[in-house]
Formats: sequence, C-alpha cells, structure tokens
Amino acid sequence: MENKNYKISIIGCGKVGMTTAYSILHDGVVNDLLLVGRDKSKIIGEQLDLEHGLSFLHHAHIDATDDYADIKGSDLVIITAGAAQRPGDTRLDLANKNLKIIDEAIPQIVRHSPESIILIVSNPVDILTYRAYQLAGLPKGRVFGSGTTLDTARFRFHLSEFLKVNPRSIHAYILGEHGDHSFPVISSASVGGQPLTTMPGFSEEKAEKAFTKARDAAYKIIASKGATYYAIGAVVAHISRMVLTDAKSILPVSIPLHGYKEISGIALSVPCIVGRDGVEKILNVKMSWDEKKKLQEAAEVLKKLL
Repeated sequence: MENKNYKISIIGCGKVGMTTAYSILHDGVVNDLLLVGRDKSKIIGEQLDLEHGLSFLHHAHIDATDDYADIKGSDLVIITAGAAQRPGDTRLDLANKNLKIIDEAIPQIVRHSPESIILIVSNPVDILTYRAYQLAGLPKGRVFGSGTTLDTARFRFHLSEFLKVNPRSIHAYILGEHGDHSFPVISSASVGGQPLTTMPGFSEEKAEKAFTKARDAAYKIIASKGATYYAIGAVVAHISRMVLTDAKSILPVSIPLHGYKEISGIALSVPCIVGRDGVEKILNVKMSWDEKKKLQEAAEVLKKLL
C-alpha cells in the first residue's frame, strides 16, 4: 500500500470505540489516531495502553483530547459515543439519548474538519445516520453508517456452518434496519456464482435459522457478557480501510435513501460501493416482492421515530 499520512478521529472511548481503535492499529492503515472523549483525564490511560503495544503493532501517532478542534485534518471521523444497549433493550430504545450526542457532535465535526468522511457506528445507527446527514449538509455519501455490515458477516458465518463453504465465498446480504427489522436477501444470494438456493444442503428452513441467529446475536452476547464490541471493532476497521485506500468495495452500509425502491427520507442499509469519497454509489440489488416489502416496512418503522 502506498504510504500516506491518514488520520482517523474516534469520538467515544467506550468499549466499542477502544476496540475499534485497537483493531485499526492492528490493520495498519492509519498513521495518526485521535481519541476524543468528554473527560481527557479518563482517556489518557487508553492512549498510554495503546502506545505501549506499538512495538508489536504498526506504528502510529496516538493522542487523546476533549477538544473537537483537535480533529482538524481528519480523513475519517468515527462516532461510537452513546448509551450502550442493555439486556432487554432494542437498538431503537437508545434513540432519544443518542440523538442528543449526534446533535452536539456533527456541527463540531463540520466546523473543525469539513473535508472528512463521517462514519456513524452508535445505535440506532440508521436513525443517527439520517440525523447526522441532515445536520452536516455535506455532499451525498460523505455521511454513512456501519449499518448491517456486521449482520451480514454473522449471516454468512451461520450459512457457512451448514453449507461447509468459507463465509468469504458466500455473497448474501442482510439489509434494512440494523435491528429487528432487518431481513436476508435470498433471491439474489450466491456462492461462487451459483445461486444460494441451488447449493447442496440448502433449505429455506436452514437459511431462516441462520438469519435468526444473525439478527438475535447481539441480544445473546449482551445477555452473556453485557456488550458486543470485538466484531463491530473489526467491522469498523475494515470499513475504514475501504475508505482510506479507495477500495471501491461493496458493503451493506446505512445510507440516506432518495427514491431507492420508492423509499426516501430515511437511512437504511443497502449494498453500496465504498471508497475515498465515502459511499460513492448505491447498488440497485435485485429483490423479490416480499424482500422489497420488508425494506419498505423497515423504512416506515424508522420514519415514525424521526
């Protein structure tokens, strides 16, 4: 990879934010990593802990701050700040608390780092992404959310368990809301160019079970250990690399929609080409009538919250 001076600022230094930082350092794409929190005295320890591992990681300058002015020159700003999902909560239960954080953060980001790409990770990611898009006033695609990228990875993993195929060879998406109103797109899913539905061992029952496991994974993890952060940290590091290296990779991220399958005025996850300008193109993936209906239902649920 061509050696360039990339800067990432992470707003929110809880478990998701710090696991994201750790994953990004392992990935090696960033030269300058800034941790942004409300109380600098509490995140200096995070800075030192990461710095002490740099002998075994890719070198990067790491700093901690409570001043938004320090994000100046960021190529990518990642927002992980917000109330965490507790046992029994849905992601939508977090909406009111975390919308306040977006309302505070976005004007500061646009003021101090107007050229940056903004990636929303905090939940409910679709609601927060659309609010951030409304507030930022940036060109289309410069603000997007991590969306159902993790859901899709979980789904492919569970499909791989019964298909006996590496999940990287499975092209099947979970789209819609990152939450209870997500859905699998089976009609256009494939494995090595072969339709998923024609693969040996495939059945609708097995596919639905794989989807249910993926959709409910966060609830199970939160009930067990209180929070989910390793997988999302890896996901955000991957998205960051796709942006900074202009990879033109196709990912199911949350993006404000304008007439997509007759849906406007909300952000949902659909397959997008992700590169140096953020979301550079939204792909019009083939869906069955039932799948289109589920996408529209997800849009209606989220619009009520906005």
